[in-house]
Amino acid sequence: MEYDCGFTNDNKRFRYRAAAIIVEDGCVLFAGNEKDDYYYSIGGAVHMGETAEDAVKREVYEETGVAYEIDHLAVIHENFFNENQGALKGMDCHEIAMYFLMKSKGTQELYSDSYTQGVKENMYWLPIDELDKYKAFPTFMKEYLQKRHIGVEHIITDERKQV
Repeated sequence: MEYDCGFTNDNKRFRYRAAAIIVEDGCVLFAGNEKDDYYYSIGGAVHMGETAEDAVKREVYEETGVAYEIDHLAVIHENFFNENQGALKGMDCHEIAMYFLMKSKGTQELYSDSYTQGVKENMYWLPIDELDKYKAFPTFMKEYLQKRHIGVEHIITDERKQV
C-alpha cells in the first residue's frame, strides 16, 4: 500500500501534491467529475519515498492514459483553502504543489479511465483565453499561461472562505 505525503489533524489537512500543466492547441487540460461543480488540475498526492517528478508522471498517466514527458518544473504553489462540500467538507486545507509543464504531444487525444474516490473523472480541454468563464482550480492558471516565464515561479493563493 502506498502512503500519501500528507496528514490530517482534527479539521486541518496538509497535502504534498504533484500536478501537471498540459497545453495543446491553445487549451489546457483539467479534470472534473460528476460530484463536484468545478474543474481541477491533473495530478495528485506524492507518495512517501516518491519524487515529485515520478508522482506527476504516474498521476498524468493514471488520469489521461497517456505517458507525457516533463518539460520542466514551472510553479511551486502554496494553496490555502477550505471546503463546504464533498470529502473535504469542514476542512482547513494547506497544500504544497509542484506544477510541471509537460511536453506537448501535438494532439488532444486521451485514453482516460480515471476515478477519484470512487467517482468517474472526465478530462476537459479548456481554452486558455476563456479560463475565467470556468470554475477551475488553481485560479492562477489563466494568468500564468498568458505570460512568458523564466525559471520556477512561486505562487501563493488563499481561497479560504471566512466562516
